[in-house]
Amino acid sequence: MKLTKKHMNKGFTLVELLVVIAIIAALAAMATPVIMKQNKKAAMTEATNNAKQIFYLMVEFDGDFGEFPSDTSKDDIEAGDITLGTTSSNDFFRQFFAGRYTQSEEIFYAKSKITKKPNNALKGDTLSEGECGFAYIKGQSTSDNTGRPLVMAPMEDGEQEFDPDPYDSKCVVLRIDGAVKQLRLNNDNKAILSGTQTLFDGGEDSVWGDDGFTSGDLTHPVKK
Repeated sequence: MKLTKKHMNKGFTLVELLVVIAIIAALAAMATPVIMKQNKKAAMTEATNNAKQIFYLMVEFDGDFGEFPSDTSKDDIEAGDITLGTTSSNDFFRQFFAGRYTQSEEIFYAKSKITKKPNNALKGDTLSEGECGFAYIKGQSTSDNTGRPLVMAPMEDGEQEFDPDPYDSKCVVLRIDGAVKQLRLNNDNKAILSGTQTLFDGGEDSVWGDDGFTSGDLTHPVKK
């Protein structure tokens, strides 16, 4: 049928526009969960790669001090304009900067609800609030059980539980042996090792032994 000028200039009706908008909205709704899942996977990959970089610093530090950054090792480092403390994971990781093992804050970034992208402004502002996303277990060295966790993300502040949102109910755990594990979380948001055993469980067959884990050794990043 030959189109007349009247038909050619008709354009879309309101109903047709509404149908198109509804189709676009439906496609967007279907795509959003996939995109979010991919974003969380990418964030977890970034945290995994950063944890591997932290391990290299740990080994070098241990070679010099006989232990990983601790309450006592800070007294053997000339801090300069870097504030060293013993309260947060930020405090202990600053020993790497004071000892000139690294000048990159980006290594310590792991996406979470408390972090922001580091600015690498080191003078007087090294690993400030929100620039570190990893929790840290102090008081360990390469001579300890190699299966023990050393650095983890993303943890809830002051707890042994993890935040399930950033990495789609998973977490990133760096062990003393250098292995970086992506562990699933249970319903209580604790990291699952195998069966019902979780990361901080003690006992004869655990990495912590019968004495169990000392909760006071766990330090958390400072919120932004």
